[in-house]
Amino acid sequence: MARRLELQRALEDILGSNNVYFQPPTSLIMKYPCIVYRLQSIQKIFANDKHYLHRKQYMVTLITRDPVSPTIDALMTFDKMVFDRHYSADNLNHYVYRINY
Repeated sequence: MARRLELQRALEDILGSNNVYFQPPTSLIMKYPCIVYRLQSIQKIFANDKHYLHRKQYMVTLITRDPVSPTIDALMTFDKMVFDRHYSADNLNHYVYRINY
């Protein structure tokens, strides 16, 4: 839990606001630009046939009206952040990343 909260704070710092939402319900009205992130997978790592540690992978989506937002590149400053794809919906740009955190 503490690790996810670290990620939350780091994303808020990069965005410059607290419009960062973890697995938001569909009823939530979001303010743009925003970042939405959710748990995507958990990888278990074994050593000597025992569970050694696990890594959580999050899907991070920047949603913005600005197609050239500086936040697009700022998100790439994270170690292990990988750009996945871009798509447009409802006149908003969605930039999807994956990060192991």
